[in-house]
Amino acid sequence: MNLIDGNQIASQVLDELSERVASLENGKPSVVFVRVGNDPASISYVKKKQKTAESIGIDAGLKVFDESISEDQLIEEIDALNADSSIHGILVQAPLPRHINDVRVFNHVSPNKDVDGFNAVNLGKLCQEQAQAFRSCTPAGIVELIRRSNIETAGKRVVVLGRSLIVGKPIGMLLLNRAIPGNATVTFCHSRTHDLPSITREADILIAAIGKPQFVTAEMIKTGCAVIDVGINRIPDSSKKSGFRLVGDVDFEQVAPKTSHITPVPGGVGPMTVAMLMSNTVQAFEQANLVQ
Repeated sequence: MNLIDGNQIASQVLDELSERVASLENGKPSVVFVRVGNDPASISYVKKKQKTAESIGIDAGLKVFDESISEDQLIEEIDALNADSSIHGILVQAPLPRHINDVRVFNHVSPNKDVDGFNAVNLGKLCQEQAQAFRSCTPAGIVELIRRSNIETAGKRVVVLGRSLIVGKPIGMLLLNRAIPGNATVTFCHSRTHDLPSITREADILIAAIGKPQFVTAEMIKTGCAVIDVGINRIPDSSKKSGFRLVGDVDFEQVAPKTSHITPVPGGVGPMTVAMLMSNTVQAFEQANLVQ
């Protein structure tokens, strides 16, 4: 079993991006984070993203709006950011309040500044295998983990647990595409899938992104499978000061001995999501300067 160290790989990616940013001409990349409300997790995530951006030379701004902001008002604010040529990337931090349609909001972010990769235009470009598309950060991070861990995907059976727009659908498309990593045979599984274990046991690579703690057990995978655990779940743990601990969608202790490669939680996919957001922001700057 090879443990995939997401922290180490993310650090490598960020070091490479820092050098890339330092060599840029005509200024430096700029990203603005949009946060609605005061969800503690969102505050923490945005702070981490800002700190990481600044550490590699990216300007990072923050717009915070009250939870009561209307959907139309939020879209007006995004339109103003779209029109500001000094801003290269815009990230709207999820989750948004229930009264706001997140898909409509994501689709109002300019495709040229959509560093989260959620706009319908970028998702369409991903399907068309266009190189200039912004890839959703978590799926892009998974691909980078697979590439740098030398996990073969061509001709392999990939099973994706989950069909969200944020992870499931785009990671399946990325690994289906004619690329390296890619050229895999991809199966999507979800809440309506029948006899799930019989499908997951066929996987050469299993990607778990369903938000159910320790759902994947050893009986659900074959020996030698590579397992990418995207889940981040809190479960009670009286031995911890916080009263809880973080686990993934995979029962790590059970599953790890059967795998060829596996990501831990925390320290696996999570750090890569932030690293790929930075990569998308640098890409947005470079593409904006080419257009100009």
